[in-house]
Amino acid sequence: MGQHRIAIVGVGATGTVLAAAILSKYPETDLVGHNPGTGDTLLSKGLRVSGAISYQSSVKKFVSQIKELKHSNPNLIFLATKTFHLDQILKALENIYHPGIKFVSTQNGLGIEDLIADKFGPDAAFRMSLNFGVSLKSVGKAEVAFFNRPNHLGSLKPENRDLGLEIADLLTDCGLDTDFVDDIKLFVWKKMVMKCTMASICAVTNKTIKEALEFAPTREIADACFKEALAVARGLGYDIGEGYVEQAVGYLMKAGVHRDSMCLDIEKKAPTEIDFLGGKVVEYARQNSVATPYFIAMTNLVKAIEDNYLKI
Repeated sequence: MGQHRIAIVGVGATGTVLAAAILSKYPETDLVGHNPGTGDTLLSKGLRVSGAISYQSSVKKFVSQIKELKHSNPNLIFLATKTFHLDQILKALENIYHPGIKFVSTQNGLGIEDLIADKFGPDAAFRMSLNFGVSLKSVGKAEVAFFNRPNHLGSLKPENRDLGLEIADLLTDCGLDTDFVDDIKLFVWKKMVMKCTMASICAVTNKTIKEALEFAPTREIADACFKEALAVARGLGYDIGEGYVEQAVGYLMKAGVHRDSMCLDIEKKAPTEIDFLGGKVVEYARQNSVATPYFIAMTNLVKAIEDNYLKI
């Protein structure tokens, strides 16, 4: 790919970690946030990440609109926004797109890489499955609760393997251990079975992941959702294998008192990412005639809670 000209769109929890890591080696990286006041804070105070991984990085370049990236002409853009902003973000990226730009989606959710490919072609679409849990404490300050190394990165086009290996090495060199994998959707499903299951349960009950797994009534719901999500994945050609649920629960218990981000969205009366989480599981299930009564119930409960404050 030659010289990397990097931009990161979104400086929430995930974007703060990505930015702090990448800026440690690539100080000319552009950050994009929707609030100019955020830029003032980041430019003056920088980024600080604590917890399972730590960084202290200065910020040199910040813009509040994607179209302003034309001045830097990035060729590698990481997308770290909430998924409910994705349609708006992809439309804005059309204004700076040129052949050769690669987009790396780091968001949680199913089908994001396909939307990027639909807009800019499969050659432009990369996807990451991040294996750390992070919360934003304030602008530019994030705390990582856990990092089960490595992250995983893949492309929708096999011909991009060499470039994918290069991007994975870049991230690893920045301290975010990342492996390139040939079938990234398999790894996305492995994570999203967990995320899609626990996000709605935690959001509805306001329990931490550990609490929800240890409380018998919510654990019963979680076990049923795990089975439904695995059935949907199999219907799409992704057989995750025997013993997955036990491995998933072990992984999730390491999250301890970590609160799922959907809890925080509801707490702030903000839109949630339910459409790309439980909503996508239900959508794929219906397309393949797979029964998902628990996922339908949990997804609709989140939508009902969200509706109570968004319609005001």
